[in-house]
Amino acid sequence: MDPATLIFLAFILMLSIFLGFEVISKVPATLHTPLMSGSNAISGITLVGALVSAGAAGDDTLSIILGTAAVAFATINVVGGYLVTDRMLGMFKKKPTEVKK
Repeated sequence: MDPATLIFLAFILMLSIFLGFEVISKVPATLHTPLMSGSNAISGITLVGALVSAGAAGDDTLSIILGTAAVAFATINVVGGYLVTDRMLGMFKKKPTEVKK
């Protein structure tokens, strides 16, 4: 890969990390659950893309391995995101009150 392209891609990665941190740090606590739901939807799209790339690999062994790893990591991301969202929503449920006799 051309060194100028590598530097450009590294710059884009650093910029996206900084921007993501700044955006997330400004989100109030009450909006984290809807934000997680949106992130899970995006991760679902990533999973579909990983499945397509794994299926279109052909006979190239490296592409098959990388596509399978992408499917595994995207699946872990989606399932973990939904578990975290469910736990966060559980914090807002009212606890059952015990009846004293």
